[in-house]
Amino acid sequence: MSDPAIHLPMPAWLSEVLPPPEQLFETPESRMRLAIELAEHNIRHGSGGPFGAAVFDLDSGRLIAPGVNLVTSTCCSVAHAELVALMLAQKYVGSFSLADAGRNAELTSSTEPCAMCLGALPWAGLKQLACGARETDARAVGFDEGDKPPQWPGLLEKRGIRVLRDICRPQAVAVLQQYRRMGGEIYNGRAHK
Repeated sequence: MSDPAIHLPMPAWLSEVLPPPEQLFETPESRMRLAIELAEHNIRHGSGGPFGAAVFDLDSGRLIAPGVNLVTSTCCSVAHAELVALMLAQKYVGSFSLADAGRNAELTSSTEPCAMCLGALPWAGLKQLACGARETDARAVGFDEGDKPPQWPGLLEKRGIRVLRDICRPQAVAVLQQYRRMGGEIYNGRAHK
């Protein structure tokens, strides 16, 4: 191995769809619409799975970092939209903890986190998690979401991370179903077991 560096290239289309820096996202619905839009573009451009996420500063209402699923385009099983958004946000603020960097941050995800992404949330320095589609919606199209405790929202709440669920759920579910109809690859799905 000659170069131990890891590079996850973001899709070229991303800069074309991101809102201007001055745009404010003051409601959970406005933030979720952006995450869903990112997921839609991701499947339309074939750059990854049907998942979008973004990290927002709740005090200012501004986007800190976007994230899209890059699993298939980068051949990297951990390149989920939530983790990509968190990595970019932490790099941007210069800290592995968004809270330590003085940010009142929310991770907005078009679908509830899988077991891997759920595990990363307590260390990210988040104050809030907002989810669109449910885990059951992702499983219904074939994705394996891993083993999560049934009471995971309460466990995050105990750690000081507020959880909002079902934000724009019908629109988020529609993206998952569109991906399936288009023949999108169901990686880590039940069929692979």
